[in-house]
Amino acid sequence: MDLGLEGKYALVAGGGRGIGKAIALDLAREGVDVAIASRTRAQLQEAAKEIEGATGRRVIPLVVDVTSREQVDRVVSEAAAQLGGLHILVNSASLPGGSPSATGPIDSIDDEDLLNDFDVKYVGALRCARAAIPYLKEQGWGRIINISGTNARRAGNLSGGARNTSLVHLTKTLAVQLGGFGITVNCIHPGTTRTERTAGLLAARAAELGISPEELEQQDFAPGSPAGNAIGRMVDASEIAYLATFLASDKAWAVTGELVVATGGAGTSVYY
Repeated sequence: MDLGLEGKYALVAGGGRGIGKAIALDLAREGVDVAIASRTRAQLQEAAKEIEGATGRRVIPLVVDVTSREQVDRVVSEAAAQLGGLHILVNSASLPGGSPSATGPIDSIDDEDLLNDFDVKYVGALRCARAAIPYLKEQGWGRIINISGTNARRAGNLSGGARNTSLVHLTKTLAVQLGGFGITVNCIHPGTTRTERTAGLLAARAAELGISPEELEQQDFAPGSPAGNAIGRMVDASEIAYLATFLASDKAWAVTGELVVATGGAGTSVYY
């Protein structure tokens, strides 16, 4: 299927690693030139080199702290200038799971860390969208994809749940505001996803339990187990990227303001 992405330009916030990097790679494979942005220059440069080598597309590394409106405005402008325009924005900048001191019982919550989690994931996405929208309007064709998370549907993690829920609200609000300009806005809820960090985390837990990482993963994701899912394995970041690429494509006009959950079928709740 031709996704109609050849020659498009994208900015991926949080594109130096994890799900953001996987999305940047898959977009580049479809013919998109990509700017990737995060706080860590060395990580960005390594990711850009890797994606360019794998796809032959232009990949521009740009350092940004999404808690700064000034930096966000500058980087979005620089991305559009270097690429030649902007069609796609992916918001994937966040601390996975949230700050530990902002995720536990309410009497242990650190206000500053809680506010910082919101400032990065929710307000950061808002800043990036606000800066990118004029460029998308200029093209008359645009896609905004927000990467949220299933903590929004589970009580317990105060920071993770609240910031993810707010990102869903932002998605629908922007979709309503921007549809008339040829811009769609959607949100993805990944669950536990395999990224660069996964092997080390599994190995540490497995060592504590005296089993292999493979055995631990099999136990964790077995259907019916507390963290299990229907497919019986962890979803890979590349699989989140395939979904994001479709939502960014010319085939996804009918989908906007929506939330897509990509957990491999975790949980038994019915949503309608």
